[in-house]
Amino acid sequence: MTTVCFDFGNTRLKYAVFRDDKILYESVLDNITRESVLELVQTVAPDKTILSSVIDHDPVIEIILTEHSKFHLLSAQTQLPFTLPIAKPETMGADRLALAAGVVKFFPGKHNLVIGLGTCITYNFITKYNKFIGGGISPGMEMRLKSLRDYTAKLPLVKADWNFPLVGYDTRTNITSGVILGMAKEIDGIIDAYSERYANFNVLLTGGDSAYFAQLLKNKIFADPQLIYKGLYAISEYNN
Repeated sequence: MTTVCFDFGNTRLKYAVFRDDKILYESVLDNITRESVLELVQTVAPDKTILSSVIDHDPVIEIILTEHSKFHLLSAQTQLPFTLPIAKPETMGADRLALAAGVVKFFPGKHNLVIGLGTCITYNFITKYNKFIGGGISPGMEMRLKSLRDYTAKLPLVKADWNFPLVGYDTRTNITSGVILGMAKEIDGIIDAYSERYANFNVLLTGGDSAYFAQLLKNKIFADPQLIYKGLYAISEYNN
């Protein structure tokens, strides 16, 4: 069985192709058009597809996927392999639902704190009883870099650079040290706060920059940049 998992985020439009439980490959869509999606599904010929979207995408894309596969749209009506004991489950982002499903399937039987590094940083805590109890949201790296330019008179937009000093010596290195090291210390601080309340839990770091931040953290973590795809695959299987 071949499954294509689409993840339409605020920054990138991505997909991964699964054969049974294993990822064959992943890629990025340069643009999201009906033609590009149709070409993809005609080339891959998937048995199943699933879409997680946090943007306003063309609804015809869903029709194309339905016509060429057994399609599932991740939504508030999706059956999930975990419970959501929160006030308004319909407001939970599709990306966070996918991350929770990923740890329930691939890291079962233990508390899991999943930290997603994307447009925003999301903190997602799933108990060993498969309950997604919530977490937190804060600005991501690109958002922080852009806000320094947008909300000041003279600071420039600086591109992320992982080779930065603790003590910046010019505007660029001051910003990279402040933003990137500041995020690392924030993440470590959140992990420490969870450690004061919960014992014996996994910490999973995911998202495109997870490998870089993993090197900056003092806490022990698992870096799994493909976790959102694994979660989408798990949800697709659970609903089919």
